[in-house]
Amino acid sequence: MDVKPIKIRGRLKGDTASVKCLMPHPMETGVRKDLDGNKIPAHYIETVTCTKNGEVFITADWGASVSKDPYFGFVVSNAKEGDVIKVTWTDNQGNTSSGELTL
Repeated sequence: MDVKPIKIRGRLKGDTASVKCLMPHPMETGVRKDLDGNKIPAHYIETVTCTKNGEVFITADWGASVSKDPYFGFVVSNAKEGDVIKVTWTDNQGNTSSGELTL
């Protein structure tokens, strides 16, 4: 699989940051079939981890029910200019991708 980086944007307002991520990924359930009638193997994001300045503040366990190229948004409290927000995913085939921004 050609792993693409997470597209991440954020906006700081006061001490709260609003972060939006677009995660390019096929998110196959393992149930669909291709045009020849063969099952498409399961391939989906299992874990999403978000860090602020290297400290984990969100860990999300996902599954096959999440749509293709998922959008993930969240709010970071006690944020300040210069904080580094990093988002990383790992899928069921061992692939990983990440994206980061500096507020």
